Amino acid sequence: MLSTVTRLPGTDGKAKMSKSLGNAIALGASADEIRQAVRSMYTDAQHLRVSDPGRVEGNVVFAFLDAFEPDAEKVAQLKAHYQRGGLADSAVKSVLEDRLQGLLAPIRVQRQRLAADRGTVLRILCQGTEHARERAASTMGAVKRALGLSYFA
Repeated sequence: MLSTVTRLPGTDGKAKMSKSLGNAIALGASADEIRQAVRSMYTDAQHLRVSDPGRVEGNVVFAFLDAFEPDAEKVAQLKAHYQRGGLADSAVKSVLEDRLQGLLAPIRVQRQRLAADRGTVLRILCQGTEHARERAASTMGAVKRALGLSYFA
């Protein structure tokens, strides 16, 4: 279940993705917000014309494709085409946008559904808190017994 991507760069290509830096795409982002974020993503400053060879290293769009496109062969083909020239940044961004729209749309719908039923959300959070307390108490009891501190348990 571990990702091969260590961290996602921000959409501006300057730092890691961060809501406070304004270079992130939220899980609940609207379709328009996703489109705008992808279209503004940093690519390769030297890739001035479609025919120019492009660099994939440091290219935010390819970093996102590596993270979210399950078809690794498709990404490899896009990278090869981009590197030899003849592939527009807008074409690669379009592929990424399609992937992100498909990935985030169900999350957005579920989030809206849950936001409309705050009582259920609060009940689930309370149940989770109680479960975590029980697990933590059990774990701490085992730790204290293992350290010979069972008289504190």
